[in-house]
This record gives sequence, C-alpha cells and structure tokens, in this order.
Amino acid sequence: MSSKPDASRPRAADTKKVHIADTQMTRQNWYKHVNWLNVAFIIGVPISGCIQAFWVPLQLKTAIWAVIYYFFTGLGITAGYHRLWAHCSYSATLPLRIWLALVGGGAVEGSIRWWARDHRAHHRYTDTDKDPYSVRKGLLYSHLGWMVMKQNPKRIGRTDITDLNEDPVVVWQHRNYIKVVLGMGLIVPMLVAGLGWGDWYGGFVYAGILRIFFVQQATFCVNSLAHWLGDQPFDDRNSPRDHIITALVTLGEGYHNFHHEFPSDYRNAIEWHQYDPTKWTIWSWKQLGLAYDLKQFRSNEIEKGRVQQLQKKIDQKRAKLDWGTPLDQLPVMEWDDYVEQTKNGRGLISIAGVVHDVTDFIKDHPGGKAMIKSGLGKDATAMFNGGVYYHSNGAHNLLSTMRVGVIRGGGEVEIWKRAQKENSEYVRDETGQRIIRAGQQVTKMPEPIPTADAA
Repeated sequence: MSSKPDASRPRAADTKKVHIADTQMTRQNWYKHVNWLNVAFIIGVPISGCIQAFWVPLQLKTAIWAVIYYFFTGLGITAGYHRLWAHCSYSATLPLRIWLALVGGGAVEGSIRWWARDHRAHHRYTDTDKDPYSVRKGLLYSHLGWMVMKQNPKRIGRTDITDLNEDPVVVWQHRNYIKVVLGMGLIVPMLVAGLGWGDWYGGFVYAGILRIFFVQQATFCVNSLAHWLGDQPFDDRNSPRDHIITALVTLGEGYHNFHHEFPSDYRNAIEWHQYDPTKWTIWSWKQLGLAYDLKQFRSNEIEKGRVQQLQKKIDQKRAKLDWGTPLDQLPVMEWDDYVEQTKNGRGLISIAGVVHDVTDFIKDHPGGKAMIKSGLGKDATAMFNGGVYYHSNGAHNLLSTMRVGVIRGGGEVEIWKRAQKENSEYVRDETGQRIIRAGQQVTKMPEPIPTADAA
C-alpha cells in the first residue's frame, strides 16, 4: 500500500508551473501580474510624500539639504552601482566603497548585487526578450513597467556576478539592505534636518521621501529616455542614444550610445563641454587617492567607431541618390550613329567616350545655349575639361545622370578599362554602390586632351 504524504513536510517546487508573466493578462487576472510591493514603494510612498507636502512647509535649509543629498545618493547609483560595480570601470578604496554602498542604498533602487546583475543582463542582451528593461516593449515599460509588473526571472539573460559575490561590501549591503534603506533613505536625511535646524518632518518628507522619488525617476530615465531620445554617433544597431537633456537629468549618464559601445570606460561624456558630473567626481576621487585604475578606451578605437557610423550614414544617403547608369550597363554606339542622331535633333554630346543626352538641359545651361550646342555631335572632352571651361564637380555629377551610351572606337578602350576598374578596384559601400569621390567621375580628366579626329 502506498503511504500518505507527510503534511508536515514542504511540498517540492512545481517546476512545470507557468509563471504569471508568461500568461495573458485579462480583466480577471490583471492584479496577479502587478508587483504590488514595488507599486507601494515606487508609486505609493511618493504619492504619500506629495500629499504630506501640502501641510509641511519647505524651509530653505531643508531644500538645500535635499538637493545635496539628492546628489550624494544619485552618485551612489551612477558612480557606485553603475560605473564601479556593474562595469568595473575604476577601482575604489574601502572607505569610498562603503560610502557608495550606503548612499546608493539611500536611493532605494535595490541592492548592489541585484542592480548590477540586471544591468549586466541589459548590456549583454540589449533590446531582446532577455533584456530586463528592454525599450522595445515600450517607453513606459522600460521606465517603470518592468518593476511594477511581474517578470519571470528565468527569462532574464544570465550574467556572471562572481566578482560581486566576492566583494564583502556588496555582500554586506545585500544582506542588510532593508536596514540600509531605512537608515540612509529616511532616517539620516531626517536626522540632519532635525538636529541641524529643527525641521524633523520637513527632512523626512523633502530630503527623504520626495528626494528618493526624484532620484529614482532620474535613474529610470537611463533605461527609457536614454534609449529613445537623441543621436547615435557610434552605432545604430541598438537603441541607446546620446542627448544633453538625458545627461542633465541623470548626472551625466545621458551619453548612452557611447556608454553601450565602450561600457568599461569610466566616462560617459568624452568631450570637455559635455555634462558628466559623475566623471568629474570619479576623477576628483582619484586626485584624493580614493579611486584608482580609471579605465578609458583608446581614443583611436573611439574614433574608429565614430567614423564607421558616419560612413554608414553616408552610405544610407548615397543609396538614395541618382549616380547615373553604370558604364558596363550602357549600350555601345557607333560614332556615325551618334552623329546621325544629333543631326536628327537629339541633343547628344560625347565626353571621355561616354554619350550624354543633354536635350532637356540645353535651355538651362549656365554658359548659354550656344556654348553647349557647339559641342553636340562632337567629342567635347577637351571642351568640357578646360578647353572652353573647366567644369565644376557639380557639373560632372549632373552629367553622370544623363548617360545614354558609350562610343565604339576612339576612347572606347579607355572607357572599358575604367569600367573594369570600377568592378574590381573601386570601393563600394554597404549597399553595393561604387563610391564616387569628387574628381573621380569618368568625365573628369586630369588635363585637357586632344579632340578625337572623328569629331
């Protein structure tokens, strides 16, 4: 006979149980998808602070202290959680690490271990389903939704946090996180305002609750705004972007396109005029002996990325332009046929062995109708390249869009040589188009050449 299960023993975990995040949200089960604990801390507490602010006057000293503590706790996230622990972009002495762990906890954004683990997953799996706060799921989701809606932890990409597990400061903060949050998030700002100038309640509301709200929203902007607003000077395959507004909001974390390309660099902004107080603070700590081993990507590699992205943008623009029919796709015309068509009223002109139909351009020719008509039905190579007028780069580009054929005989051999060169030696962009630089047009001759005898 089978024995009855012992009710005193805990049941084994049901590995086949479907996580609520993997089920469809309906009117009946929507509340099960919500992480109510996070809703209380991220939305409920700030709302209560806003309500209390109606009855608690804001003193100037408290306002100044709230701003100062905002920067302290904000740097705990940007310089501590992010650049020190998540990316190891510099090293810090024990006193600095302890201070960053404390003020970072005061921002109430989770423990270092949890925060850095998710952030490493975000970098490794950017814009994919394994990205814990992918902007592809919506701007609001990447800003707030990923925390207030339950996520299946098994869906988040795996990352290595061995170094964090071996850091005693990280381990201590993780184990005592609630104490750190209550102490640094609420008690310390209240004590400073209360003992300093007697504003206990104001310190609790403004330097505590509301300051936490603003720090959190600033950090959340790195996950949302920095993936939505701005330019992509280094790579556009993923969503990270650079923008001054995001930088101002996030203590310098707004140059996010650079950061995703070079995550181990202790800087987010590399230009002197770009706003990155976190970078300046880390540099200052180095001068004081509190930080060391500040990592920077070589400027040569940074410029490579910038140039490659510029090339990509140029290629995209080039693909939309009319560069004329390629030489090897043009029909071959006999010289007599070329002359005959011209006599019959077609405005054809031969330059460097390539025939162009300028019928519709004659009336718009800047040099006058008579000048361009004098070259119809002839070899106008010398005339076009300085014999009469040394035409501009723009003129050569415009002429390339009027190609209709290649003359057999005379300059034909040179033309086919150039066609072969186009297919074998000329650089092509990512769309397959030949890159035609100024002065390399087939009609552009290094110096005027003698007019062909057939003309």
